[in-house]
Amino acid sequence: MENLKKYYLFENLGEEELRRLKSISKKVSFKKGGMLFFEGEEPKSLILLTDGILQVYKTDSKGNKIILHHFYPISLIAEIVNLEKIPYPASAEFVTDGEAVLIDYEIFEQEFLKNPDISFMFIKSLTKKIKFLEDVITNNIVMNSTARVAKFIYEHEEDFIKMKKSQIAQTLHIAPETFSRILKKFKTMKLIEKDEEGFKVLNKEGLKSLYE
Repeated sequence: MENLKKYYLFENLGEEELRRLKSISKKVSFKKGGMLFFEGEEPKSLILLTDGILQVYKTDSKGNKIILHHFYPISLIAEIVNLEKIPYPASAEFVTDGEAVLIDYEIFEQEFLKNPDISFMFIKSLTKKIKFLEDVITNNIVMNSTARVAKFIYEHEEDFIKMKKSQIAQTLHIAPETFSRILKKFKTMKLIEKDEEGFKVLNKEGLKSLYE
């Protein structure tokens, strides 16, 4: 909590404002698999993801998870539900150990959103969400499976190395078998390799050429 000022949303706050912000905030730690919120819950806090990887998903009629997005630090999570005062439209689960700062939104709205710097950062965060929706449309309608995998590896190399491949396949809405075939193809093309320590990216520009 002593490091709130380093987060982009609060970097222009004065010391008195920071003290007030800390008084209405709490840091919560989560284990892998911990739930940040469930679909249908009423939001009470503004959420700032400060550590770990968080997946947001919906559940279909058969109980299967449909991954909508993965969030990485430092990110505001589902701030639109605070602004619109609506229930969470999806659930959020940590896929690694992580931490989040929970801020009392009612007080935050009354005392902090009038600050133009914070309002601007709110708008900037929301525009990122719009860009994400554009990417989802592009990835799932325009791009084929090979292009989607290449784009993910190019843009999220560290996550490709660390995350379970089944999680990545689920995120990209690709069958695990299809994902494995694409990785084998990339190895043949010498774009990636796998050794005893795991996967390594050999040719990022070659990956980029597959989806641009």
